[in-house]
Amino acid sequence: MTAECHHHEIPPRSGTAFTLDRGDRLTVIDPRGEQVADLLAYNRHDIGEVISSGRTLDYASRIYLTTGDPLYSNRSNVLLRIIEDTVGRHDFLLTPCSADTFRIIYGDTNPHRGCFGNLAAALAPYGIEPDAIPVAFNCFMNVPIDATTGALTVEPPLSRAGDRIVFEAETDLIIGLTACSALQSNGGSFKPIHYEIARAGSALLPANS
Repeated sequence: MTAECHHHEIPPRSGTAFTLDRGDRLTVIDPRGEQVADLLAYNRHDIGEVISSGRTLDYASRIYLTTGDPLYSNRSNVLLRIIEDTVGRHDFLLTPCSADTFRIIYGDTNPHRGCFGNLAAALAPYGIEPDAIPVAFNCFMNVPIDATTGALTVEPPLSRAGDRIVFEAETDLIIGLTACSALQSNGGSFKPIHYEIARAGSALLPANS
């Protein structure tokens, strides 16, 4: 069956949450280029099981993940698998930006709530508390590491307009997804993120269906 394409937009500096069934495919698109999207995944039937940076990077033995790589949970189960990636550089080290990020790193006196606050608000209807938010998979985020010192820097994303990363759900999931709120992460400007959901065995549906 040929899938009809429907885009759903996350406005700049905001976030959303939705569910995936096993076998569904989620495409995260950078429509304008150089924009990060923080992604979280929880087992829909037990929200104590959540995406794990530590376990995923441990099992992959590298920090940059791309096509074919699985994203593991804190219980060593695969939640998502990357099946297409037009960029090849994403971050799975840094925590979602937050009001504290902007206060501590940038010195903001009236800080934005950041991706952490946006994710907390979007996931609350699913019973997910802020303390249950782990390190996100930061789609398109470019964090080079100095191999000698271990120092890291946040550089503009390598993504260009229309670049995408596609995930397949390995189990029923709750997904949190943002258009990142940190200037440094996004090449100095705030832009939207698009996403699509292709339901298993059916045509592509609008993401809020």
